[in-house]
Amino acid sequence: MKSKVAVWLPALLTVVLLSASSCQVGRFVVRNFANITDYKIFPSRSLHNDSVKFTFYAANSADPKRISPTKQLSASFEDYLEDNKTVAFLIIRNDSILYEKYFDAYTEESIVASFSMAKSVTSILIGCALDEGLIKSVDEPVTNYVPELKKNGFENVTLKHLLQMTSGLDFNESYVNPFGDAATYYYGRNLRKSITKMKLKREPGKRFEYVSGNPQLLGLVLERALKTKTVTEYLQEKLWQPLGMEYDASWSLDKKKNGLEKTFCCINARARDFAKIGRLYLNKGNWNGKQIVSQTWVEESTHPELTEGGAAFYRYQWWLPSTHGDYMAEGILGQFVYVNPSKNMIIVRLGKKYGDADWPNVFMKLAAAY
Repeated sequence: MKSKVAVWLPALLTVVLLSASSCQVGRFVVRNFANITDYKIFPSRSLHNDSVKFTFYAANSADPKRISPTKQLSASFEDYLEDNKTVAFLIIRNDSILYEKYFDAYTEESIVASFSMAKSVTSILIGCALDEGLIKSVDEPVTNYVPELKKNGFENVTLKHLLQMTSGLDFNESYVNPFGDAATYYYGRNLRKSITKMKLKREPGKRFEYVSGNPQLLGLVLERALKTKTVTEYLQEKLWQPLGMEYDASWSLDKKKNGLEKTFCCINARARDFAKIGRLYLNKGNWNGKQIVSQTWVEESTHPELTEGGAAFYRYQWWLPSTHGDYMAEGILGQFVYVNPSKNMIIVRLGKKYGDADWPNVFMKLAAAY
C-alpha cells in the first residue's frame, strides 16, 4: 500500500507549481525556455501600420541548388532550412524577393518574436532621439536620465558604453538559471525596479561583454527622454508607419499597467516587416527619399570601433560577422536580419530553434552566390 506521502506528493507539487506560476521563478519553471510564440503570454503595446504600405517586388524563384550553403549538402536547401527548425527565410536583393519560404504551418502573416533583434531596433530609436535632440550625445552619463543609479556608482557609465556592451555591468546572462538576471528581465514584472538595482563589476570602457541589461537600461533612458510618449509609440512614429510596414505588430511589456517595453527583446512582427528594418539601414537610414535616421548614425552603428573596450565584431547593438561591411541583428533562437551592402542584399531567417547551422556563414555564402 502506498504511503500517504507518495499519494499526495504529486498533487502537492502541482499546487506548488501552479501557485508559483504567478512569480518569476514559477513562470520560468512552467514555461522553461523562450519560445517564438511568447508574445502570447506577455502584455504588450500595439504597433499600428499606416494605410500606405511598402511591398518588395516579386522576382522569379531562386534556384535552390544555386543557393545551397555548402557543396557537401546532399539534402535540398529547403530540407536544410526545415531540418534546422526554420519557420521563415527570405532573400531580398535590389528590393526584389528572390526567395521566400515558410515552414511548419507558418506563413507570411505569422507573428514571430524577435528576441534580441529588438536590441538593434532600440539602437535605431536611440539614433532617432539623438537626431531630434531628445538625447544630447552618446557620451552623456546614463545618470543624466536615470539619476537613481548614482548611488550604484554609474556616474562614469555613458550611453556609448551601453551601446557598445562595455559598461562593466554585473549581469547574469544565463538563460537556464531561474534566479539569473536574464530570467528576471524576461519573466519579471517590474523592470524599472530591477534596473535601479543594477551594479557594476568593473570599470566601464574596459572590455566587451554581451549582456541584456545594457539595452534594457537604454530602454529606460529612451522612455525618460521621450517624456510623454511610450517607446512603442516612438517606434510606431519613427519606423512602423514611415517604413510602410505591411502588418500591425507589438512590443512586449513587463506588466500590463504602466509597463516598460522589454527593449532587450520582444518585438513581435512578421518576416517581411523585419526585412524593412534591414532595408532602412541598407539605404543609410533613408526611406524612399526621407531620412528616417541620420546616415552618420547608421555608419557608426555598423562599423567597428576598438576604443573604450569595443569589439571588432559588434557595434551599437549590431553584430558585424566579417570585415567586408556586412552586419546583422540577431536573436537567441536564430532570428536574423542580415544586411550585405556590397550585394544590396537582405536576408531574414526566423526559427523555432537556432538549429545545427552556422547562420552567419550561410548568409555570407548566399550573398557570394550572387
